[in-house]
Amino acid sequence: MGWAVVIPLQVDPSVIAQGVNYVWILVVSFLIFFMQPGFALLEAGQVRAKNVGNVLMKNMTDWALGVLVYFLVGAGVATIVGGLTSPGGFDVAAAFSYIGDSGAWIDWLFGAVFAMTAATIVSGAVAERMDFRAYIVFAATITGFIYPVVQGLTWSGGLLSSGGYIGAALGVGYLDFAGATVVHMCGGVAGLVGAKMVGPRKGRFDSNGNSQPIPGHSMLLAVLGTLILAFGWYGFNVGTQATVLAATDSGGLEFMGAALGRVALVTTLGMGAGAVAAMIVSTSYQGKPDPLWMANGLLAGLVAVTGAVPHVTWWGGLVLGALGGAIVLPAYRWTVDSLKIDDVCGVFAVHGVAGAVGTALIPVFAVSGFSGTQLVMQVVGVVVIAAWTIIASAVVFAIADAVFGLRVSEEEEEEGLDAGEHGVSVYPEFVGDAGPDGALGSPTATDGGSDVRTDGGVERDETVVEANGGDSQ
Repeated sequence: MGWAVVIPLQVDPSVIAQGVNYVWILVVSFLIFFMQPGFALLEAGQVRAKNVGNVLMKNMTDWALGVLVYFLVGAGVATIVGGLTSPGGFDVAAAFSYIGDSGAWIDWLFGAVFAMTAATIVSGAVAERMDFRAYIVFAATITGFIYPVVQGLTWSGGLLSSGGYIGAALGVGYLDFAGATVVHMCGGVAGLVGAKMVGPRKGRFDSNGNSQPIPGHSMLLAVLGTLILAFGWYGFNVGTQATVLAATDSGGLEFMGAALGRVALVTTLGMGAGAVAAMIVSTSYQGKPDPLWMANGLLAGLVAVTGAVPHVTWWGGLVLGALGGAIVLPAYRWTVDSLKIDDVCGVFAVHGVAGAVGTALIPVFAVSGFSGTQLVMQVVGVVVIAAWTIIASAVVFAIADAVFGLRVSEEEEEEGLDAGEHGVSVYPEFVGDAGPDGALGSPTATDGGSDVRTDGGVERDETVVEANGGDSQ
């Protein structure tokens, strides 16, 4: 019997570490992508049954078209904007070099899933009445230009970064760790502009301008979508921290454990505090706790801490999450009652307002202590990002309106966008039982009902609000 001698191969530990890092970035990217079905379920539950197919179509378009545009245009635009708004300058060829560089494709994918999140937020605001062709124009533009400019101003070393013109002047860079404003506020503000320009749904306001509930068709889908989003959010926050630590390769295992632990804890406390705060506020407003407003607050709490997770104390994260959840209902009521904007899924209240508040207040709860200069930088950053998004979105929607028309016809809106825009029915076996408004059974219509229109939130029927001591509309 012969004997074989096994000689161990000498493998460079750094090569193994780099391989593990690559796999980790891919896993995190896949986890963030899983938020896409979460958004699809969340939005589908908040619209009437006759429009569910249209919502699903828009969510698939956000991803399918968005990744193509972001690959060919968006990622390069971000790099160019970063150079244009900082002393470093830029090279157009270098900005788009990732297209032919296989070594850069993993990092590109990590950036792409963030861009797709910003895009898909918009669809919930303009649901049930926007022309699909007009929506395609905006989906392509936000992934190819509007969001990449925001990325360039911040994460790609531009105007608001420590090396950008404003950041250098103030001596500090803008803090938004995983996209509370860069991603979420950008999407929320763009959605608000779109909802304003396309106009409210038929029947949303009466002749006196008072808002009228339009119930969505499935509380179940909306809440399940919320929980899927919460799961994917760990990729957003914890995944980003782990990716940053892997890239810097510093601090050792103990440091990495503490850094990851802080982000995971603040993320979890933020969502919990946001959900509880929203439940308390909505109960005081409506008289009863509502699962959809609680879901709404959970998401707002997550948005509020997304930019802050590595920078604030654990109790600071709890406070920021609670603020995000508590402000959702008042912000939504202001949008509907004062601005008269029909933001179907409440994306401005959840993603826009919570993102702005949570990111602006980072210096107040910072681990390193309060910094007035940093607070100024945060406020300036929020204003710059919001202003750019408003102006750019308004221009794109105006162009889409001139070319295609933003809104479907009254007949098509009445029939439902599933049939009018796509020639499909998501619930064909129930078509004969549909009511005149196309809603196939609102979740709690028999007792005054819930209006499943906010990002997991609800609007009680006026009679229920008045019966429980709340203000009528």
